Amino acid sequence: MTSKFAIHPRVQHIGRTLVLVALVGAAAPVLADAERLEADLRGLFGPESKVEIGEVSSAMLRSRVTAEDVVFLGEEGERLIIDRYVVSGDYDSPDEVTVEGLRLEDSLSEVALMEIERLVLGEPSRAVFPLDDSLAPEDVRIGSLAIDAITLDLASDLAEKVFEEASLRDGQGRVTIERVRGEALSHDAIGSLEITEVAGTGENLGDFGAGSFTLGTLAFEGLEGIDREDEERLDALVLEDFAIDSDRLVGSLSRLSVDGDFGDGQGGVEVENFQADLARMIELAPEEERAQLRMASNVLTDGSGELRLDAVFLGNWEEGDVQSRITSDSQLTIHDALRLLLDIELPVVLPDGVTPEAVFADAAVLDTATLLGGEIRLTLAELGLFGRLVTLGAAMEGVTESQYLEQARTQAEGFGMMFGPEVQQFLLGLVSLAEGAADEVEVAVTLPAESNLETYTGDPLALPDKLSLKVETR
Repeated sequence: MTSKFAIHPRVQHIGRTLVLVALVGAAAPVLADAERLEADLRGLFGPESKVEIGEVSSAMLRSRVTAEDVVFLGEEGERLIIDRYVVSGDYDSPDEVTVEGLRLEDSLSEVALMEIERLVLGEPSRAVFPLDDSLAPEDVRIGSLAIDAITLDLASDLAEKVFEEASLRDGQGRVTIERVRGEALSHDAIGSLEITEVAGTGENLGDFGAGSFTLGTLAFEGLEGIDREDEERLDALVLEDFAIDSDRLVGSLSRLSVDGDFGDGQGGVEVENFQADLARMIELAPEEERAQLRMASNVLTDGSGELRLDAVFLGNWEEGDVQSRITSDSQLTIHDALRLLLDIELPVVLPDGVTPEAVFADAAVLDTATLLGGEIRLTLAELGLFGRLVTLGAAMEGVTESQYLEQARTQAEGFGMMFGPEVQQFLLGLVSLAEGAADEVEVAVTLPAESNLETYTGDPLALPDKLSLKVETR
């Protein structure tokens, strides 16, 4: 039975024609994108580069163009292989560029100089970034970056360029990186970058010699001024779980954090659980240096050979209508040796246009500030170092410890006659720490009502007369 709604053959023909025209119209830019991708890849290393491409295909409905089995042949025998290069979205303004199975190798030995399992560029400014000088730096922008499973041969020219600041020109070995993530990258700034699970081993590793290292995380934010010397700025940096075992350094660091953004009124540096295996390092040192190094190690570590250190250097500022207040709370602890505490509180008047933030960025700015008094408090706590210095000093001079302490007390009194009673009190306080009669020595310095740094740096020997000092031993 024929439906009364049957379409007339002429109408069917017109419909098929319109669909065909639409498909051809849609396919035209897709085919053009495939041609552009092939051309851009062939020109990646310049117009003279030799390139082999297995297949370039387009996914019309998904706005995606893919090149597979791409091989670049370099003039010096290197070969760059890419399993798959995918551009998603508008070719002129891609949503994403994905590179899979990237491998740089020596074409003769087929030794891998670099391998990357997967690289994803989010919202890059171009579908393909040429590696010659044809593209202006400001035209390179990447919204996000994700790299997985990197392996790098330290003997390669690429490694030399990557680590050029680390003096690895003759380095031998390999570095692996599990993951890299980044946001807002350009030629002069990086919004954020995080590198995780790094491991390396090799020889001729610059100042470290031969050995191995691991790094849990290196992350930073707000890096600006990359292309301007002496104008770099970093808002924050965090390094975690670093360990090295090499010819010249054996140690570890649990965490290093740097807050370089003083726009919120505070910042500073924190070091958590830095450890150095001095005993191992001394064994690796030249034989003629070991005795002196071992002596210093015994004094610092009470014979354990393991140096442990924690440190915090924090700064804060409060801006007022008339004056500002700069404060600092810092602490350095060398375990089983000593602890140093430093508290600073300075009311200041800065020149017009200068903010307290600028002071933390460049301490030289304080030269132009007027100090409205203020206080600096230094506390030195004995954790074993001074007692061991007495033992060492007495042994080297061939006297008893009590005789050595008496000599130190006499010298302190002599210096006091030269520089004043406050200096004498401080030096006698150190003697008290050394003989175990006290645990801490505190020096409180009160600045005059109106001064500047030149007041104190011009004649250091006159400082006791210009400052109000109070020494307390407890």
